[in-house]
Amino acid sequence: MNSRFYSDGRKGYVAVARRMGWLAVVFAFGGSLASAQTNAPVKIRAADFQPENVFAAPGKLSAKILRVAVLPLAPENRTGDLPEGCEALTPVVWEQALKSRRFEAVTVNTDKLRAATGRAAWTGSEVLPADFYAYLRREYACDAVLFGEITQFRAYAPLAVGWRFKLVDLHTGKVIWAADEIFDAADKKVAKAAQRFEHPKPRIPFVESGDWAVLNSPRKFGSYSAAALLETLPER
Repeated sequence: MNSRFYSDGRKGYVAVARRMGWLAVVFAFGGSLASAQTNAPVKIRAADFQPENVFAAPGKLSAKILRVAVLPLAPENRTGDLPEGCEALTPVVWEQALKSRRFEAVTVNTDKLRAATGRAAWTGSEVLPADFYAYLRREYACDAVLFGEITQFRAYAPLAVGWRFKLVDLHTGKVIWAADEIFDAADKKVAKAAQRFEHPKPRIPFVESGDWAVLNSPRKFGSYSAAALLETLPER
């Protein structure tokens, strides 16, 4: 596959509410609405930025692939902010893998992985321990493993995240799906898609903070970009 390189206290709250009046109520309600919206899986629209560097085995996802072990993210290298990006975005990948509803996703504990294999994260491109796949099948009763790698991470606007994923069948060792893509908020199409992902439904007037937040929060932008890539997984 070709790679494209890509409050505390109640008193404080009450005081603020009194000063802000009805606006405090509107913003609180808007925040709750946004939270509720992001708890549901969101389909990426055809008009949105479309990942291109994706490989998928022909046909639909095998009925045998029911449970997938999702590994902690690994940095492409130890330079720059890549290690910090892995730490920040590993929970995002776990969350979006669950929301993809392609399979049952089980998270692999970093400390247990290190103790069993000598490393806290794997990209899938290294020489793996001889019993690596057997360990995952035994420990997590899974049928496949999702390797995840961060190839680029820019935590200031315009945000950018480079992802490299690989889904491998633990029984055959074959790659089922792989993706290698950079999402850069400097691209207007990416930015618009991220905003639509954050607000898939009509918003309440005056509550516009989400547009700013998704383009300034590495976690929110990471959620959008991870979801956009995982949307390309084979259907069942």
